[in-house]
Amino acid sequence: MTPKIMIILGSGSDIDIAEKCMNILEKLEIPYSLKIASAHRTPDLVRELVEQGTNAGIEVFIGIAGLAAHLPGAIAAYTPRPVIGVPVDVKTSGIDALQSIVQMPYPSPISTVGIDRGDNAAILAAQYIGIHDEEVREKVINLRKEYAEKVIKSNEEIVDKIEKKFLQNDFLRIKNLEINEIKVNEEEICCKNQDAEVAIIVGRQADVVNAKKITVILDRLKITHDTKVVCPIRSTKKFTNYVKSMKNAKIFIGISSNSSQVTGGLVGLTDRPVIGVPCTNENNDDYMLTTVSMPPGVPVATVGINNSKNAAVIAAEILAINDPNITELLDKLKDKKINL
Repeated sequence: MTPKIMIILGSGSDIDIAEKCMNILEKLEIPYSLKIASAHRTPDLVRELVEQGTNAGIEVFIGIAGLAAHLPGAIAAYTPRPVIGVPVDVKTSGIDALQSIVQMPYPSPISTVGIDRGDNAAILAAQYIGIHDEEVREKVINLRKEYAEKVIKSNEEIVDKIEKKFLQNDFLRIKNLEINEIKVNEEEICCKNQDAEVAIIVGRQADVVNAKKITVILDRLKITHDTKVVCPIRSTKKFTNYVKSMKNAKIFIGISSNSSQVTGGLVGLTDRPVIGVPCTNENNDDYMLTTVSMPPGVPVATVGINNSKNAAVIAAEILAINDPNITELLDKLKDKKINL
């Protein structure tokens, strides 16, 4: 049986991060392959593994690497399939590896997760596969529920055991608290294409230019999309209503230059993959670190700063897993046979 996912380590010393990844895939019951190959010391091995793996039917690749961390990029050079990169903390707290993986040139993106977050890489890969496999999607949904339950139970296991003079543990006790379901307000739905495959959410009007770059590429690749400018902080109800109303969206792309609240808000509202585009603001600040450094269970596939075109390519790679027409168009795009 051909596995759905191939994990490649740049070094045997990265096995602890791979273990996080494998534990999740075992829980989700997704077949996978594990290999060790260096982009610098065994480049031919990397090429053969990726090319032969792609031809055999691998749907998602996960590259785990530290230091220069060129492995995920080397993988992306030989496959049209999505590549997820996991930077490893070897030196400089893993920032060197993170920068190397996330700042990929167009059109060769890496879906980058947080430093040492092998678990989130596995969940993200499962989300990609879940777009085309409803059984896998349900398993991811159930896994996310387990993460949520762990947070809720921590109130009883930690907070309720704390005894302080002025601490009122009986106030709004979590185990008795009623959680109301958010319902879509049909009258307030404001979108051009509610059946779009890709929903693009922009946090500020100033970042619309990056959204337009995405739509140009998606149009060339014949992928339907919808764009909404809405801030999850200033317009919480509108943001939630829009995300909930896009029931047919297979992928969400969040674009933000102030904090990372767009992508952070998205992962809490959908089980679909979320791609994050961190942008620079008027002060030349960016929020790449807060976009990529997500807690376990809620990954954001982060691209380079202002590199929204790569977000479009990732979306296409995900959809192309089960669509040869998009795969063909992607090949032309990457070979510069489609003029953008």
